[in-house]
Amino acid sequence: MTGLSSFAALVPLDHGLCVVTTLRADGTAQSSVVNGGVLPHPRTGDEVVGIVAAGGTRKLQHLRADPRCTVTVRAGWQWASAEGTAELVGPDDPHPEIDADALRLLLRQVFQAAGGTHDDWDTYDRVMADEHRTAVLVTAHRVYGNHT
Repeated sequence: MTGLSSFAALVPLDHGLCVVTTLRADGTAQSSVVNGGVLPHPRTGDEVVGIVAAGGTRKLQHLRADPRCTVTVRAGWQWASAEGTAELVGPDDPHPEIDADALRLLLRQVFQAAGGTHDDWDTYDRVMADEHRTAVLVTAHRVYGNHT
């Protein structure tokens, strides 16, 4: 597989449900279920896998220490995994080129890339800020699976 097209094709088939695997300090894997999708990186325009993580989570702690991760999406017996490096952008992980308003919009874009919709974006934005939500943007170095 090349690129993220096979990954993106599976996202809408099961509500953007994905498994993200990060590495603990001892090298063991930690996995959790998240919603994810494919979107353009806000600075480069390159396709990335995006998820949103609540502040204070283990996955964010792990990614700050070691940004390597794998995100797997599946629908039935079809699946695709994207291995790569995560970039964190959030209130606890500020980026000099992404201000608060750009972060607000980025969190919406990740949510929408995962198939999410919302009737009240102001409430969505407030909850994201209150929970110190962080955009996790994974640049895939390897994509593989059994989706054709």
